[in-house]
Amino acid sequence: MRIAMVGAGGVGGYFGGLLAAAGADVTFIARGAHLAALQAYGLSIESPVRPISGLKVRATDDPATVGVVDQVVIAVKLWDLEGAADLARPLVGPETAIVSFQNGVAAADRLTAVYGPGPVLGGVCHIGASIGRPGVIAHVGKMAKLTVGELDGRASPRLQRFADACTAAGIEFHASGNVRRAIWEKFVFLSAFSGITALARSPIGPLRAVPEARAALYAAMAEGVAVARAHGSDLPADHADKVITFVDGLAPAMKSSMLHDLERGARLELPWLSGAVVKLGAEKGIPTPTHGLVTALLAPYADGPLAA
Repeated sequence: MRIAMVGAGGVGGYFGGLLAAAGADVTFIARGAHLAALQAYGLSIESPVRPISGLKVRATDDPATVGVVDQVVIAVKLWDLEGAADLARPLVGPETAIVSFQNGVAAADRLTAVYGPGPVLGGVCHIGASIGRPGVIAHVGKMAKLTVGELDGRASPRLQRFADACTAAGIEFHASGNVRRAIWEKFVFLSAFSGITALARSPIGPLRAVPEARAALYAAMAEGVAVARAHGSDLPADHADKVITFVDGLAPAMKSSMLHDLERGARLELPWLSGAVVKLGAEKGIPTPTHGLVTALLAPYADGPLAA
């Protein structure tokens, strides 16, 4: 199975690295200093569970040199989705499947708008990982899971092939018959986790230990659940209780990717996370005061650092 990872950061680098280490035919589409390091020194993963050092990998910034693959994985930030989809065109043939592990709830539909419904799978990724330095992926904690499914819920040979490749690489992989629900579940968790950790400039451990901060985190989750249900998701009304229990099991040092971006002065996914909760809530008349506050107070940083 030929796999192209469009993006080699925390998600693409970690899961693509495990697939490549297991012998899968993986090519990374990357750029800049990270690409140069991958080509010169290979890929390393600093992880408490699956460390890799100096794995020789194929990496390029030109998908036309790769040709058609079986599976395209879109693993860039949300604002790069359409650009990544266009960049990936040389990788896509009549039998190619495309999946995005981007945050938010709109990625699959945005890919469908570019390629039509045929090649697109729905995907969800749970991991705490980022580029530690060029060529090196830093993985925090033990969480590393992929959930993938056909958007219509059916089983398919292409989904099974991808599942088999990931399982052979030791990746926790769930083939979902209701991937749209899984996407909403991730959105409820991540919008709250990202927004509150970024606003507080803190990893999750100290926040969940302080009653006031924990209450804010739970309130953000409850708002997300209400918005999801208003938009037709079958999440139960008490789903926030399940999410806060999941958060209690995270490594105390875990930070959201949005907090990592804030700390390094990068653009934030704020409009697609807390901002999206606010927007989607307004469409259905659902109050979202916690996410509204997060969105308002992080807005000055959304496009990068504040002007001097």
